[in-house]
Amino acid sequence: MTELTHFNEQGRAKMVDISDKTETVRTAVAASQITVNKAIYEQITEGTNKKGDVFAVAQVAAIMAAKNTSNIIPMCHPISLTGVNITFDWEIKDEYIIHIQAEVKTKGATGVEMEALVAASTAALTIYDMCKAAGKEMVIGPTILLSKSGGKSGDFIRKAD
Repeated sequence: MTELTHFNEQGRAKMVDISDKTETVRTAVAASQITVNKAIYEQITEGTNKKGDVFAVAQVAAIMAAKNTSNIIPMCHPISLTGVNITFDWEIKDEYIIHIQAEVKTKGATGVEMEALVAASTAALTIYDMCKAAGKEMVIGPTILLSKSGGKSGDFIRKAD
């Protein structure tokens, strides 16, 4: 069993010291999704939502969330992000599903997986908030890490289901 890294000698939580870690370019891509009803689909695609442009607001919210991840996830280090990109794609079959992808980049001593996951989650939550008047039965998730690169642990790419 490996040593627990986020506990001090008294068994209390601590933020890991990364001052000796090498700075590298690090990226992470996370995804989430939200299933909506036809009325919400029409509001978004026709631009008739009373709160405004749903994807524009969700995109800005996701970027803000990525930049502020360390303020809401206790053991995350505050890091300087060099890029955040959020994309939205529709899947329409029997349901109306919005696929959200968040790509986050930095050059630093710690990864950006949490920033990407928080961004993708926040985009989905913002869409819910913007659209809840047209139906509260929306379903969020799953939210997953698709890939990460850089750092001591190396690269990760999620295998296709």
